[in-house]
Amino acid sequence: MIEIAWSNFTPWSALAGGILVGLAAASFLLLNGRIAGISGILGGLLTPLKGDIAWRVAFMLGLVGAPAVWLLAGDMPAIEINAGYPALILAGLLVGVGTRYGSGCTSGHGVCGLSRLSLRSLAATLSFMATGFITVFVIRHVLGV
Repeated sequence: MIEIAWSNFTPWSALAGGILVGLAAASFLLLNGRIAGISGILGGLLTPLKGDIAWRVAFMLGLVGAPAVWLLAGDMPAIEINAGYPALILAGLLVGVGTRYGSGCTSGHGVCGLSRLSLRSLAATLSFMATGFITVFVIRHVLGV
């Protein structure tokens, strides 16, 4: 039986966050002509081209600095991670490999690609989601972790 933790059901903050992500992605595309795919932006810093570094650094600083801005308004929400460091490291490596293999991440394909009606992004997003569903099912119901 599945139990729903209604105390974690926060539709208004989720809606507000989704609207902000959508506006940021649309603004980034309209103002810069670029897709706000985090893996591509970070990857461009690892192999930089002249004149293509400043905006990438500014974007990444914005991602890292956003929690600091949040702290000006209030406390950070409590975060609970029920996994050890080996599992987190393995998960991070798998996400990195999947991002390279899929030519993008969830922000690039799921947010920006789907909004542009990209069939490639649809296939990638369906693959991300199906893999996530299967992984959670296997870990929780088959392995019982």
